[in-house]
Amino acid sequence: MSFRCRLEKYRENEDLLRKVKWKFQGNAVCKRLHQAKPLRVSSLKRQPANAYAFATKATAEKQIVVKAHERKRQSGNVLDVVPEGARTKVVEHRLPENERICSACGSELVEIGKEVRRTLQMKPAEFWIREDVYYTYACKDCEQETGEANIVKAVKEPALLPGSFASAEAVAYLAAQKFVMYSPLYRLEQEFNRQGLKLSRQTMANWLLKASEKWLQSVYDLLHEQLCKEPVLHADETTLQVLKEPGRSSASKSYMWLYCTSGCAKQSTVLYEYQPTRKAEHAEAFLKGFSDWLHADGYQGYHKLPGNIRVVGCWAHARRKFDEALSTLPQEKRKDSPAAIGECYCSQLFALEQALAELTPEERHEKRLEQEKPVLDALLSWANAMQAKTAPKSALGKAIHYLLEQWPYLTRYLEDGRLELSNNRAERSIKPFVMGRKNWLFANTPGGAQASSVIYSLIETAKENGLDPYRYLLWVLQNAPQLSGTNKAWAEKLLPANAPEECYMPHKLKTAISVATVLLEMAAFYTRGGLTVTYKQIPYYRCQAYNQLIHEKAAQAQQRIALLV
Repeated sequence: MSFRCRLEKYRENEDLLRKVKWKFQGNAVCKRLHQAKPLRVSSLKRQPANAYAFATKATAEKQIVVKAHERKRQSGNVLDVVPEGARTKVVEHRLPENERICSACGSELVEIGKEVRRTLQMKPAEFWIREDVYYTYACKDCEQETGEANIVKAVKEPALLPGSFASAEAVAYLAAQKFVMYSPLYRLEQEFNRQGLKLSRQTMANWLLKASEKWLQSVYDLLHEQLCKEPVLHADETTLQVLKEPGRSSASKSYMWLYCTSGCAKQSTVLYEYQPTRKAEHAEAFLKGFSDWLHADGYQGYHKLPGNIRVVGCWAHARRKFDEALSTLPQEKRKDSPAAIGECYCSQLFALEQALAELTPEERHEKRLEQEKPVLDALLSWANAMQAKTAPKSALGKAIHYLLEQWPYLTRYLEDGRLELSNNRAERSIKPFVMGRKNWLFANTPGGAQASSVIYSLIETAKENGLDPYRYLLWVLQNAPQLSGTNKAWAEKLLPANAPEECYMPHKLKTAISVATVLLEMAAFYTRGGLTVTYKQIPYYRCQAYNQLIHEKAAQAQQRIALLV
């Protein structure tokens, strides 16, 4: 078989993709994907009562056949925990000259070796005042001749917040502490006071609010535009207490909505939006211009969206209902209960979906119809039969009611291979906000809540794309004042996709370099075989968030190779 024929066959079977995946995930994972077989569901259709036993048996068999493995012990060396290029301070300990005398014969002692002990040193955050002094210059000769001096002033750098002593470093640090580390401003105020810095929480809140309104909001709006162009989105919402909301009591519930891209997106985006209520009109207004698939939970508000937005249900919520019903039963009665059967059906769907995770959307669509559709048909038949003999207000009755009520939305994922089985992606994305809310409890004003939504959006989007939140916010706040005065499209240059290399987390940067290296090796392999293939033409596994960085690293390496040749 010729090389071209072999390459075409590789492309048909996605062997190129699997080769890169093998490089990064290990042989065990790829072997599982190659050897994965569809689960048998015929027994479930004939004997639904045996579903739980089947799942239990399968789980036990997996536990038996899994090979034992050795895990490399974590070294205690400090070099294993600090990033590369970290500053090292060497402190040498030598004997004084008057003590370098042998106690036995009186001769001079000479150095014959050394022992090195490495320790990790830390110190609290430092603060200092920076004074920018701009001098003014005048021409004395012109003044003598004409009577008017030619005056020239040093060019002033635009201030982050005019009239304030806030800096980009200070605002980025406060944002990272509150929205990444979940530290309330009053705790930061106490910490600063212990170090002698009298910085009130009101001042810090104003800095975050004004920086969000003046600079970060524009970047947020561009991300919003890009989000609405995606074909598949996820949505969720959670409560938020706002103390000083006009026309409402301080105890009333407000909401923080979340929208994020799906796994098929080339660039991950996570956006929060503050709204005073949970009405569907808020989601409709935010998703104006969006027209396609929306993953959501069972909240009825999503089902009131326009017809061009097709809502996809969440099987994780359906399974959770059966698990809640199962938890109400005694331990000895759980195994053969109807709730266990319902939970098992849902678990079978997740097991089948896991085996299809590495396929293309087209292949996944076909396999779902072949393997998962029979499970869904069996589950629907079982649920209809159980509904007639189950109390509606019982935990099991509520689980079955939820399943049947949401059935048109739950089965919609079969229509497109890009869709997911659950809305867990949105659940994970909204968790940082929920964790932060447990610490800072509430927002004081609607403006503060809006600022929080903007800052949270940029932070979580940065994290999803391998960026360090503090470094990214610092980069945005340092460059926004200069760019805004020279370019109308300044915000586009500050999107996460355009962030420089220094904004990436160290381990993400290493991954990007490794991926670029593999792509170059594969391109060179096929070039040697007589077919010209560039590194950009080779598919790779789950690296969409680092596309630009990977291509930059590959291009840099390619240039170095060309110079060497």
